[in-house]
Amino acid sequence: MRLTKFGHACVRIEHADATVVIDPGMFTAPEAIEGADAVLITHEHYDHFVEDRLRAAAEADPGLRIWTNRAVADQLSGLGTRVTVVGAGDAFDINGLGVSVHGEWHAVIHPDIPLVRNIGFLLDGRVFHPGDALTVPEQPVETLLLPIAAPWSKVSELVDYVREVKPQRALSVHEAVLSETGQAIYGRLLGEGGPGTGAGLHQPAVGERIDLG
Repeated sequence: MRLTKFGHACVRIEHADATVVIDPGMFTAPEAIEGADAVLITHEHYDHFVEDRLRAAAEADPGLRIWTNRAVADQLSGLGTRVTVVGAGDAFDINGLGVSVHGEWHAVIHPDIPLVRNIGFLLDGRVFHPGDALTVPEQPVETLLLPIAAPWSKVSELVDYVREVKPQRALSVHEAVLSETGQAIYGRLLGEGGPGTGAGLHQPAVGERIDLG
């Protein structure tokens, strides 16, 4: 299994006959979707989902499939059966790659800001993308994609989240809201310079490919 980091919250997973892209939002180059078999969208916010880009990708590739929640699917009307609505507890297969769905809600930004639905995706029982929530899957996780900075999070919560999930490794995502200095600070706090999470943290650069074994 190989992971490629794209802008912000977006990653591309290649495993056997499946190529899957998760959350290609506004801070991700449109080329991230090229050649993918499927796109998974955790929720509707623009840094995870851009309707016109995803429609353009679907028009360019009639074989592209999309799995997401109801709110996003409603914005992709007209694509028919190529869009599948999923929620917590669902499982499906993409060219032999098993995917299970976890979580229901986006993390709270502020009580006065309405919550939106958010789902996380666990691929092959190994790699978990939580979207914008600190969802803990019921199954063990080898690689946790950790949203290191967002309007809804703080470092202490992220430390406790990694401790609870107990992954073998954490890879940072959702970093576009930080400067390079900020990323270094967060990386230190969530890595060896912090109180400890029990898992090593790697901060992949955009375009970096990582062999997950």
